[in-house]
Amino acid sequence: MSFTRNHRYPSVKKRFAIWAALFSVGTLAMPATALASNERESLTTDSERYFKSEDIFNLEYVSEVQVLPNGKYVAYVRRSNDIMSDSSRANVWLASVDGKSHRPLLSSKKSYYSIRWSPDGSRLAYLSNEEGKPQLYVRWMDTGQTALVTNVTSNPSNITWSPDGKHIAFTMSVDAKEKPLDIKMPKKPDGAKWSPSFQYITKARYQADGRGILEPAYTHIFIVPADGGTARQLTSGNYHHNGRLSFSPDSDKIYFSANRSDNWEYEPVEGDIFSVDMMGHIAQLTNDKGLESSPVVSPDGKHIAYARRDDEKVMYKNSYLYVMKSDGTDAQNLTKDIDNSVSNFHWKDNKHVYFQQSVRGLAQVDVVSLSGSVKAVAKGLGGTTLGRPYVFGTYHAVDDVVAYTKGRTDRPADLYVTTRNERQLTSLNEDVLGHKQLGEVKEIVYPSSIDGEEIQGWYILPPNYDSSKTYPLILEIHGGPNLAYGPVFTAELQRMAAEGYVVFYDNHRGSTGYGERFALLLQGKYSSEYDFSDHMSGVDALIEKGIADPERLFITGGSAGGIASAYAIGLTNRFKAAVVAKPVINWLSKVLTADSGLYQIPFQFPGKPWDNVEHYWKRSPLSLVGNVTTPTMLITGVEDKRTPMSETEQFYQALKIQKVDSVLVKVPGSPHGIASKPSRMIGKVENILAWFKKYDSVQSQSTQVEAQ
Repeated sequence: MSFTRNHRYPSVKKRFAIWAALFSVGTLAMPATALASNERESLTTDSERYFKSEDIFNLEYVSEVQVLPNGKYVAYVRRSNDIMSDSSRANVWLASVDGKSHRPLLSSKKSYYSIRWSPDGSRLAYLSNEEGKPQLYVRWMDTGQTALVTNVTSNPSNITWSPDGKHIAFTMSVDAKEKPLDIKMPKKPDGAKWSPSFQYITKARYQADGRGILEPAYTHIFIVPADGGTARQLTSGNYHHNGRLSFSPDSDKIYFSANRSDNWEYEPVEGDIFSVDMMGHIAQLTNDKGLESSPVVSPDGKHIAYARRDDEKVMYKNSYLYVMKSDGTDAQNLTKDIDNSVSNFHWKDNKHVYFQQSVRGLAQVDVVSLSGSVKAVAKGLGGTTLGRPYVFGTYHAVDDVVAYTKGRTDRPADLYVTTRNERQLTSLNEDVLGHKQLGEVKEIVYPSSIDGEEIQGWYILPPNYDSSKTYPLILEIHGGPNLAYGPVFTAELQRMAAEGYVVFYDNHRGSTGYGERFALLLQGKYSSEYDFSDHMSGVDALIEKGIADPERLFITGGSAGGIASAYAIGLTNRFKAAVVAKPVINWLSKVLTADSGLYQIPFQFPGKPWDNVEHYWKRSPLSLVGNVTTPTMLITGVEDKRTPMSETEQFYQALKIQKVDSVLVKVPGSPHGIASKPSRMIGKVENILAWFKKYDSVQSQSTQVEAQ
């Protein structure tokens, strides 16, 4: 019998037994959701102020920014979630740099994105699904009139205005008429229902996560009149010409990056800078080993800025900002003294280039002169991923005006701008989060127990945190592993904190934003006792601080974090339960069934799997499954091509053979990004919380008491 107003009080004897049970498991260590009955009335009131799963549908954030050429306004893409269609919607808004004006430009139940101002700022090009399949549109700003510019059968991307404003270039996939065999089937009678035609696969890269099996096709560059008309293909050949496009000042050439080698399928980090004129004549400008990409022509046309990464066969290498003359000569590395990858280049003028980098959990914008002098102009970029706290953000700049996405630990990304002083132009989530009490995010820096390597991490405290108590802890491990988390908003982890957990995450060795050496510390050791020690040292530090209860530890992570979670429970039984999301379990099978094997085999391993069985097996969590006793939930998208369902099924079957408590959760229709739809994000985190609650002795005891 529970202590509710609809029941009589239990007997004195039973009441004594209940309180004894609560006392025996340590009432002081209970999370907010497991407090004693005489506090439940205030808890109900408090819970309305905590972050709930349904709040995810109401969140918004800024995902793209474009400064008007005159520097007075910023157009931005405002993303929100649609509870009825279970999808993300992108609308376009316009804000003045002085903060006095903020209004919608393109706002409906359709999506509008990839916004680009014309050179004179009189028109705005964008992509939209307004009429079904994504097409290119142009809006005249003085009248608000809009023109449908393309009517193409594939999705345009990388849209770019010509400097004279007469044309727009874009890239698009073109089907290839490749027939491996000449098969003559008998004629099908009218009305007959035969099985579907056979599917032929001949390419080394034959699948992609989110797209499934790839039909033979190549990405080419097209150009279309800005007033609308027929799109014309400029590039040719069975190669991919994708990524950023940049016109010469006279609008006669387009610069791009491609690998036009016949061996391109086997060269994942090889590419050169080319140009193509309006007649389709292609010229090669660079021929270095490695990847040259993202060319951007200077305003006077004399120089080209571009990214360059060498082809060393390791899992991570820095990408640097190079500048060369427009004929491809005299290349110089302008960021050689910066020990991080740089990207997203914009010329400020003919002598300075803006770029972006991630540094210790946050992104920033810098500007570099042609002599190599670097200055930071905006810091704290991030907040463009709702689910987990990845270091993702973006910016755009015109002259001295820099617009960018920036959030806080308690807010997703808003629009910010800086000339000399920073100004926040939007506050998109005050209606949703302004009255909520979110978990406080705190930094922790500690040495790894295995070798003393410094590790940076963060932990989120439950709302109404009481320093006199200890709390159950969830260790959440990021993917990649060459990615990074940071002190930014995270719906999934805030949801966990709202249920009374301390949530800990770190940037273990292999993470980016800490230099090339640190990112390569997992070379040949992914996953291993090294990253395991990085995580556990942080957990132990929080236990020593009196924050985490050592008897109530839980672990989860997705993708590379799923690998690390599965590996960890093979090394320790300290965790009461684990949720392993979209993992690699057996590297021997993964690299031969996933869409990323062609890259991972030469860059993450010492050789081919059949020649290095012992190494692949040692890196595989399956090699440790005989040690696992931790109750484990596995969750993976049915359509996942990055870490295929077969990996998850191997671990599930092995756990069942070992008679370990386990459950396999399949996410129908989902690729690798199982949280890409709002309901899937909610389903993911609520399944994790339910599994942990099931194996939390205090919460389980409380549930049993309530049922009596």
